[in-house]
Amino acid sequence: MNAIAETPIAVQQKTTIVFTCGLAALAGLMFGLDIGVISGATQFIQREFQISDHMIEWIVSSMMLGAAIGALGAGWMSAALGRKRSLILGGVLFVLGSLLSGLAWSPETLVAARLVLGLAIGIATFTAPLYLAEVAPEYIRGAMISLYQLMITIGILVAFLSDTAFSYSGNWRWMLGIIAIPGMLFLLGLFVLPDSPRWLMMRGRRQEAADVLQRLRGDSDQVAREVADIEEQLRTPQKGWHLFRENRNFRRSVGLGILLQVMQQFTGMNVVMYYAPRIFQDMGYATSAQMWFTAVVGLTNVLATFIAIGLVDRWGRKPILYTGFGAMATGLGVVGAMMHLGIATHAEQVFTVVMLLTFIVGFAMSAGPLIWTLCSEVQPLKGRDFGIGCSTFTNWVANMIVGATFLTLLNGIGNAATFWLYAALNLVFLLITFALIPETRNVTLEQIERNLMAGKPLREIGR
Repeated sequence: MNAIAETPIAVQQKTTIVFTCGLAALAGLMFGLDIGVISGATQFIQREFQISDHMIEWIVSSMMLGAAIGALGAGWMSAALGRKRSLILGGVLFVLGSLLSGLAWSPETLVAARLVLGLAIGIATFTAPLYLAEVAPEYIRGAMISLYQLMITIGILVAFLSDTAFSYSGNWRWMLGIIAIPGMLFLLGLFVLPDSPRWLMMRGRRQEAADVLQRLRGDSDQVAREVADIEEQLRTPQKGWHLFRENRNFRRSVGLGILLQVMQQFTGMNVVMYYAPRIFQDMGYATSAQMWFTAVVGLTNVLATFIAIGLVDRWGRKPILYTGFGAMATGLGVVGAMMHLGIATHAEQVFTVVMLLTFIVGFAMSAGPLIWTLCSEVQPLKGRDFGIGCSTFTNWVANMIVGATFLTLLNGIGNAATFWLYAALNLVFLLITFALIPETRNVTLEQIERNLMAGKPLREIGR
């Protein structure tokens, strides 16, 4: 049997799918760039404008507020305009927000610019995982959605390296403005994406949907089966808010998506991403070392994400989440202990950094990519826009709370207690994973929906 016959889809179609998903996943690159640049820029912004830690928290968290608003509108937009056009609008807003950030003449202007960036990121973080879930076949769906998280980590790393380069001159305007360039390239690339076949079917454009699936799958029998499965799901009369109000099982999946996003944000990962230089400062490192160690955090984040991409469709979602939450709890617990005892020697500094990187690895291989994967998988087709909209909105509200309270926690309860708090939360998330999270490896979206609507317990809807 030849190599192509041994694979579920032909090599040519695999290439087409990976290219399509990779281009859509670049939305994550925009997200990562924005997270990364603000981390390195805050100390220079604070120095130039002579502003307090509280104002810095507002500048950091204003992006999350805009993203929450963007995520709220993205559900309607994605359904009415389509996934592709929504991503294009997000790209336009990203470029505008980046340019305005670099030109900001006051802290208030910077807050407004980051609100615009947030709108772009909110639209993209809703639409990109949804699009990826709808175009990728079940054989590689987990890896393709994880690719979105990989792009986030690459964006963070690139931004950290850029910040490190500009830190020698302290030019925060270039740090914030230069990300408009990859934003423009992403925007241009979006025009070659096909529309989501599932969205086309929802709009009554059956033949166009079949044509897109033929390009992506290359197997006429598989295309016919997938079209039939989608048509079966579309017979459900309710959608969105009506489905949520009238169907208890849909409310369960929405609640699960919301819980998953709360779990992801309260791991503490974005605390490290937004305030990494400040954390390394508290470990006793000088400014130049703070920036370089921040870049090491970004590199570790990228490399560990490949673990998820390689294992998510072989190990499954839950074993990886168990491993990740355990590593995160351990890493943050030890960092808190070191800060409580005092970091006096170089060896103690290095050990504390290693434990912080252990936390980064735990997140990047588990909760980072897999939460987005699961949130895309557990929602039924008729309510997918609404369900993912609710979970994405929750992501950004939780993100905003984390970003707007970290410096206050450090100044209030101290470094050690702050890290212990996040370590304890990761232990709680380990238990929640066991009790509620389903295993969805190698299960079609349609089968997951059938199990959900049949009333199976949430942890069993992937069986």
